Amino acid sequence: MPAAFATTVIAQDPTEGEEALNMQLVGYDDLQGRSAYQPIVHQQGERWIAYIGHHAGRHENPLTGEVDGNRTSILDVTDPATPVYLFHIPGGEGESEAQMVRMCAGSDLPGGVNGDYYLLRAVGRNGHQVWNVTTPENPELVSWMEREGLVDTHKSWWECDTGIAYLVSGVEGWAPRRMTQVYDLSDPAEPHFIRNFGLPGQQPGAPNHEEMSRYELHGPIAVGNRIHFGYGTFLNGVVQIVDRERLIRGNPALEDPFEPTDENLEHPVITTMYTGPRLGAHTVFPVLGMDVPEFADNSEGRTRDMLLVVGESLRNECLENRQMMYMVDITDETKPWPVANFQVPEESGNFCERGGRFGTHSSNENMTSIYYGKIVFLAYFNGGIRAVDIRDPWSPQEIGYYIPAINERTTQRCITVEGAERCKRAIQTNNLEVDDRGYVYAADRANTGLHIVELIGGAREIADFQ
Repeated sequence: MPAAFATTVIAQDPTEGEEALNMQLVGYDDLQGRSAYQPIVHQQGERWIAYIGHHAGRHENPLTGEVDGNRTSILDVTDPATPVYLFHIPGGEGESEAQMVRMCAGSDLPGGVNGDYYLLRAVGRNGHQVWNVTTPENPELVSWMEREGLVDTHKSWWECDTGIAYLVSGVEGWAPRRMTQVYDLSDPAEPHFIRNFGLPGQQPGAPNHEEMSRYELHGPIAVGNRIHFGYGTFLNGVVQIVDRERLIRGNPALEDPFEPTDENLEHPVITTMYTGPRLGAHTVFPVLGMDVPEFADNSEGRTRDMLLVVGESLRNECLENRQMMYMVDITDETKPWPVANFQVPEESGNFCERGGRFGTHSSNENMTSIYYGKIVFLAYFNGGIRAVDIRDPWSPQEIGYYIPAINERTTQRCITVEGAERCKRAIQTNNLEVDDRGYVYAADRANTGLHIVELIGGAREIADFQ
């Protein structure tokens, strides 16, 4: 097994050229120069391990000296100031891309092995895999679902207490490129398929495939007996709240409770909200049981359930609609209502001129009590990481930001102007996550690396650090 090491090939000081307010850089890794999609961080015994999913591409792995397809980076971030690159789970010959990563401990899964840890990842059109990462320096493949025949995969969700996984897949015959496959992964070694699910009209044989193909699933987030689905990343957004038990058990009134008919697909749905043609629903993050300070003296409505809806910017240099975060009141789930939004003013950094995308992409998804209901972090592409105070969901306020510096790894982002290509190098903070210690991990789409930051100053006082 090749030795792990903590050094990077970037000689440039990663703080040179950074921009920050109430946030500071703690640690950095160049991720072997791979374009990064999503980071997660999980405590494994005394260690904290980061798993980063990657976009397609091929790069040299300094641990092995081999050039391999981008898939999954594994780092030890127990000391976030000196992350140690442990292993890269590669693709095979000609294969790359494994954007999505989720984790469960064997002690949490009903059929898992106590003391073991499991990684769920999507592997492009090659399906979904579960790896045993108990020894993160030596991961072992446990199971492989939908190995052939998928059109696409993306950002799935895995319930560790039940083992139910909502896999984002593209199944032949369904209208959109991405929908849901529900699997029982309570025993990661024995995956059990439950059903396919999507919006009514997306199923095979439905008459309005062309219209319904525009509503691609991006990803679900499950809390309790509710699953929140976001369809349409930057246009034609749809927010769907689904009864989990009804989804898993199907419609008992029909001979085949899981047959993909309009009736069966409607059966578990509590509400469906269309955002409008210019807005996306890339991430739908529930923040439940919020005590709203402004309503403290009211006799009713002091506690609200909210849904953060985040669209994705897709085009460079603002050649698109502006994407932002919306606060949606879902206290009455059948009547969701947008009450506020948050966006970074473009003129605060001349972001449209910097190159690359400007606008939201996603929020953190870990519901650690340090931040939950108080602060949310947004990945804002060339706007970096934005920290937003959501304690008053009717008036979210920015309290900090961190925009990393570009370095020699950072790749160009191009547009065509009057028939000629114009390219600029810009930070592209793509996705981020927080760990249960409060550190924020931001992955860069433009190959810059992984930035580990923390709140400081007055912003840190809002969080609940014990």
